[in-house]
Amino acid sequence: MTTKPISSRNHRGWHYLFPFLQWLPTLNRQILLTDVLAGFTGAIIVLPQGVAYALIAGLPPEYGLYAAIVPAIVAALFGSSYHLISGPTVAMSIVVFTTLSGLAPAGVEHFVGSPQFITLALTMTFLAGLFQLLLGLAKLGTLVNFVSHSVVIGFTAGAAILIATSQLRNALGVAIPNGDSFLHTWLNLFRALPQTNLYVLTIALISLLTAILFKKYLPRWPGMLLAMVIGSLLAYGLGAAEHQIKLVPAIPSSLPPFSWPDFSLPVIRQLAESALALALLGLVEAVSIARAVATRSQQTIDGNQEFIGQGLSNIVGAFFSSYASSGSFTRTGVNYETGAKTPLAAIVAALSLALIILLVAPLAAYIPLPSMAGILLLVSYNLIDFHHIKTTIKASHSEMAVLLVTFLATLFLELEFAIYVGVILSLVIYLNRTSKPQIVSMVIDPDDPRQRLINIKRKGLSEYPEVKIIRIDGSLFFGAVNALTKSLQHIETPHLLLVCEGINFIDIAGAEMLALEAKRRRALGGGLYLVGLKMKAAEILQRGGYLKEITEEAIFVSRIEAIKTIFEKQGKACKDLYATPMLMEELK
Repeated sequence: MTTKPISSRNHRGWHYLFPFLQWLPTLNRQILLTDVLAGFTGAIIVLPQGVAYALIAGLPPEYGLYAAIVPAIVAALFGSSYHLISGPTVAMSIVVFTTLSGLAPAGVEHFVGSPQFITLALTMTFLAGLFQLLLGLAKLGTLVNFVSHSVVIGFTAGAAILIATSQLRNALGVAIPNGDSFLHTWLNLFRALPQTNLYVLTIALISLLTAILFKKYLPRWPGMLLAMVIGSLLAYGLGAAEHQIKLVPAIPSSLPPFSWPDFSLPVIRQLAESALALALLGLVEAVSIARAVATRSQQTIDGNQEFIGQGLSNIVGAFFSSYASSGSFTRTGVNYETGAKTPLAAIVAALSLALIILLVAPLAAYIPLPSMAGILLLVSYNLIDFHHIKTTIKASHSEMAVLLVTFLATLFLELEFAIYVGVILSLVIYLNRTSKPQIVSMVIDPDDPRQRLINIKRKGLSEYPEVKIIRIDGSLFFGAVNALTKSLQHIETPHLLLVCEGINFIDIAGAEMLALEAKRRRALGGGLYLVGLKMKAAEILQRGGYLKEITEEAIFVSRIEAIKTIFEKQGKACKDLYATPMLMEELK
């Protein structure tokens, strides 16, 4: 019996439904080894993070670990990024707490958790995931294209500094308030410098130096993981308890239990608006991180697929005691730096975390926080893209402004607003640029046998006294109409030929502007002529009835024919033209 080959359409369909089918066949022994090592390192990193983030969200500490297991696996299987690690984040945790703290008691004073608060958190997570999934299915993932590369670089650099700042107290062994602003944290650090614990600082520096040496001389080795092992042995040898060297908090030995969100209509109405904001924040955070890493790994990110992956991870996670998750800067950075090749590393990290919770939770408590801080300082440094920052500063002042504003907003504003500030500034600059299309005065190049038009400034040529020829570089849309109208009104030559090869799009406002300009020039005894008009732009003029005013006779395919027609209307010879003999022959 023969089997029919799978068609390419079905093949693409299966990959769309199950994107993990794209990378599963690429696995080999080398990739498996690197992904397993990267995944296990990521599992160790998330231990203190998960506990801390859960407490920030007003939930018991184990819920931060639960959010790093099931959602991470689902997002890895159905997302598009090969390096993004999903799980609990600072921004998502803050939004969950601020939204729900007024609706139910958090009750985390004794790490027990309020049942009502937990249920609302799970319901909010489900709704946020549902919104994310719907946005992905509606193909709105292209919205992330409005997050420019400069925004991503600035946000990444700012977030890296925030991560490093948050770890300095663990690296120095000083007691400063947690959760303060960036500026207040640094002020507190400077004040606390005299109280630096040299034993803690030694462990942090040795762990950091060990990771750097492994990265430089043995890049294939699990340097970060070995650095933490060395840090743990050093802490044990120095006597952690005797010298106030803090260790990773105790971890509960339990897997994520099955849970059931509250689907009652009053609760859904109560949480829907906040859940949508949480969904958008999670998507921007996850896709920005994925794109930031993709600039280094040379991978193309599918925004729609990432939306779907994040949505499914939160929907499924809500039924396994996981609160809202998104892409993690720290864990994604560690995942990439440790050599992960495929999303299998994220799956291994989640399964390793589950095994750690079940089997070796007591051993994980020997990991010193200073060693973890040293590793995270290295990860933070590696997240800053110095090469692209230098390039952006040299290449474009506007992009430099976007990068700098996003960077400063990340440091001094709420994290979720930093990206929005960068995106809004990018759009403002883009709209300002596109609202002022470049207008180039042109004549036919007398030295070119192909009679191509040339910018008059390139060779210092004179314009034709009978006709003004200009090229418009930019789309004719509502935002550009005002500037173009003013520019055209300053052209006194009655006959105006527009070279439209640089016009990719014309909207209703642009079409009306052309029709009014044609009417105005006829009143002056001249005319408006178009050459090189693209098909889509011509269709807009045709369907809207604007060709009645412009007239089809004023639209040309050949610039030679256009110039010839204009001169014939004037009844003048063309001897004053800068023209080649071939053009002179054409115009006879």
